[in-house]
This record gives sequence, C-alpha cells and structure tokens, in this order.
Amino acid sequence: MRISAALITRDAAADLERCLASLDFVDEIVVLDQDSRDGTLAICERHGARVQREDTWRGFGPMKAAAVALTRHRWVLSIDADEEVSPELRAAILALPDEPECPAYAVNRLSRFLGRWIHHCGWHPEWVVRLFDKERARFNDRPVHEAVEVQGKPGRLDGLLHHYTYDSVEQYVAKLNRYTTLAAEAAVAEGRRASLPSAVSRSLATFWRMWLLKAGFRDGWHGLALCLCSSFYVLIKYLKIWRADRP
Repeated sequence: MRISAALITRDAAADLERCLASLDFVDEIVVLDQDSRDGTLAICERHGARVQREDTWRGFGPMKAAAVALTRHRWVLSIDADEEVSPELRAAILALPDEPECPAYAVNRLSRFLGRWIHHCGWHPEWVVRLFDKERARFNDRPVHEAVEVQGKPGRLDGLLHHYTYDSVEQYVAKLNRYTTLAAEAAVAEGRRASLPSAVSRSLATFWRMWLLKAGFRDGWHGLALCLCSSFYVLIKYLKIWRADRP
C-alpha cells in the first residue's frame, strides 16, 4: 500500500522536524503552507516534502482537504505539525495489506500539556481517523474541530500518535484566542446563540466533567491546570457567541 502524508503548516518550525522525521516510512509527504516566515520551508526541503503555498486561510477543514487533494496516492495519512508517529503505530501501518477492507483507520492520540502526558481528563484515549482511502473518506468543511467523514466503519490501529500541544501557558493563551474566535464564528454562522448565564454554566460543567467524570484528578496538578484552562476556553468561546448578538 502506497501512502501519502498530508499536513498544513504555518510557522511550524518548532515542531516540524520531529513530525517529518517520524514519516520516513511513507511514499510521499505533501505540505500545504500558509506564508511561513520561520524555518518551516527549509525543514520541509530537508525531508523531501513537496510544498504548495496558500495565501488565503479557509479554515482547518477546507485547508486539510486541499492538502489531501494535492497527494498522489489513494491512501492518505493526515498529521499535524505538532504530532509524531510512534514506532508502534508505524509498525501497525506498515503491517496493513495492500488493499485494506476498511475505508479508514483511527489512531489513539496521546497529548502533552505543559510538559506532561495527559492520560485522563477526556483527552485519552482519543481515537481520531487519520489514515484513510480518499475515495471513501474526506475532511468535512468545519473551520475548527474538523474531522474525517468516512463511508463505512473505520478500523483501529495499535500504537500511539504523540501530540506535543501547549508546551507553555503563553502558547495555550495564544491558541485559545484564535480557536475560540473560529469556533464562535462557526457557531454564529449555524444560528447558535448564547447568554451570559449559559456561558458560565457551560464553563463550570466542563470543569467538573473533566475533573470528576473523566478522572482528571488522576493527572495531578497538570490535570487540574488542564481542567481549569479548558473551562476557561469554553467560557471565552460562549462569551464571544454572546457578544456577537450585542452592539
């Protein structure tokens, strides 16, 4: 089975080396880049990736779909610049037959928060479809929290997809502002509304769900920090939805 890896980038040099190094088993790496000004393009060249430049941001779903459309092979591994294929996942992918029956495969993602791997909080296990036959699966057009829609039932692969997200509080806050704006704009476009009380109640519900129901307390102080940050994310998102209706 020949596989193309597809990813989108923007000033991703801090993470990209690790990501591309873990893709040494694929037949092609395609990068759709949006105006990177750091060392992203040099890293891509060093790993033999084929780069296409894109000036207009269209949202995560459409951008990832555009990256997939640039690939030459039928099977595509979609990966983010801050992710890394583990050796176990690599072996599981290479063990697949040339013509898999499943239209797609989900992988188990393990994410890192402020220097620690998070095993609870609703963050893990996290099964996400990343390897798929592009004739039977595709990215939806959501501007944020995009996903691969599959014609049929996806299989599952052994091994982990390591996600090196939010190494610092500053990084979290910067992404929070961007992601909550995108999420709020998408919600407003769908006709959703919010009130100030609902923003507060949803934020509190998020904390207790992650901390108690999803056993965030088992991740220690890092788990508490993540639950608090996640509840703040929800609060900001719904405040932005609420403000969209007000002068």
